[in-house]
This record gives sequence, structure tokens and C-alpha cells, in this order.
Amino acid sequence: MGSFSIWHWMIVLVIVLLVFGRGKIPELMGDMAKGIKSFKKGMADDDVDDKRTVEHRADETVSPAKEKVSKS
Repeated sequence: MGSFSIWHWMIVLVIVLLVFGRGKIPELMGDMAKGIKSFKKGMADDDVDDKRTVEHRADETVSPAKEKVSKS
């Protein structure tokens, strides 16, 4: 009772085909593939931007700002 038989999967497949139709499923898969390609391209573009570095000089020092604390 806890496992699905082949008949359960056949009924699910028939329902999915009735809901989406024969032409809609390949269209959805194509759209998903385009989305994955776009995501990968975006991730690759982010890697290019991360390669830029900021030059730091060792002779430059920054002193902390002095704050006056007033007692009330």
C-alpha cells in the first residue's frame, strides 16, 4: 500500500497528458532549458566581474576616527 505500482504511474501520466496536452510539455521543457542556459550565462558573467581587484598600497595607513563621548 505504501509503494506505487505501474498502474499508479500510468494514471498520473494520463492525467498530466490530459491537463497539459501533447504540445505543451515540450514547450515547457524548452522554456526550462532556456532558463537554465540564461542562469549559467549570468553566473559566468558574475565571475568575470569578480576578477577585478582593487589596488592597495602598503604605505597608506588609516587612523581610526576619534569620537568625543559626552557624559549627560
